Amino acid sequence: MTLVTGLLQWQWWHAVLYVALLTHLTIISVTVYLHRHSAHRALDLHPALAHFFRFWLWLTTALKTKEWTAIHRRHHATCETADDPHSPQILGLRKVLWQGAELYQAAADDATVTRYGNGTPDDWLERNVYSHTVFNYAGIALMAVIDIALFGAFGLSIWAIQMLWIPFWAAGVINGVAHFWGYRNFESPDAARNLVPWGIVIGGEELHNNHHTYPNSAKLSSRWYEFDLGWAYIRLFQALGLASKVRQGPLVFRHDGKSLIDADTAVAAANDRFRVMALFHRRVLRQAIRDDRKIRLSAGQHYRRLTAWLAQSQEQWDESRRQWMQEFFDKHPELHRLHSLKEELNAIWALRTRSRDELAAAFKAWCEKAEAAGSETLAEFAAMLRQYTLKPVAVTHS
Repeated sequence: MTLVTGLLQWQWWHAVLYVALLTHLTIISVTVYLHRHSAHRALDLHPALAHFFRFWLWLTTALKTKEWTAIHRRHHATCETADDPHSPQILGLRKVLWQGAELYQAAADDATVTRYGNGTPDDWLERNVYSHTVFNYAGIALMAVIDIALFGAFGLSIWAIQMLWIPFWAAGVINGVAHFWGYRNFESPDAARNLVPWGIVIGGEELHNNHHTYPNSAKLSSRWYEFDLGWAYIRLFQALGLASKVRQGPLVFRHDGKSLIDADTAVAAANDRFRVMALFHRRVLRQAIRDDRKIRLSAGQHYRRLTAWLAQSQEQWDESRRQWMQEFFDKHPELHRLHSLKEELNAIWALRTRSRDELAAAFKAWCEKAEAAGSETLAEFAAMLRQYTLKPVAVTHS
């Protein structure tokens, strides 16, 4: 009877709770350890906690830290190109969604691992157990034995769910759907999208557009209504002394009352450029549309199209989109003027790789132009930009 029913005198809800707890722990291991700690160095984990996650992933997924880290870094370096290991924009959504695990295996070649896999564990256990050819799959075999021992023959179904959990949710849904469908807070230079604002089922990875915008941030939520469960765990680990050097997006500051624009102001704003452009869209362009009844009436049923296209860089418009927007701008020159200022600001970020003085001069000139444009919301936005700095400083005035 033990082989049929297992060691537990279990009821259906016992099995559901068991699967939920174990798969949840696996998700947290992937998002906190593999993704934020190993691939992006967004935080440091205590060696004991890092090793626990490494052991758990060996037991439940057979994922190798170095391979996963290398493939994910390659994804960010080559996103939405032919070299991206799993872009639905290139390979198609169906292939990435249902064959995500196979795409990972195909990408785990020596060249990828050597180039992108630096800084990952290389101790005795990694070489001789977790990544060893003989023992790499011993963990998931042991997990099968545990499941069968606890739940009998039904344990095989439980084990199958565990084995499919990460290939479906991480390799399929996140790598596939999250580059195809959802909403965008930021116009990152790829197709990444937030699936939903509540990152619970996949530990916060649902907030994928936020992550691609600021990949080195340990916190994936950005708006007040977004929730990142992985971040909640990180804060808990911090409180317990198990996590340190936690990074949250670009290291920039804003100080009320600061108005002097210097090189640090321009560099800080450039570092936070995706958030700056998102704020321009929300505070200036959308506000202008809300304040102008003629624009709303003219947009009519195309209101959502208008606001979505205004959020994009003009370079992303195809010919039909460009023609539609130009016809609309001809009817509403004031909106066109605001959009042109947005494009001018967006062009300034290209100067961040040149001299700081050149960037600062262009940034200051733009702020002065915006303040002289006669728009209250635009002047308020320019004043907000003046508050940027790279480090806490005493408030000074020009």
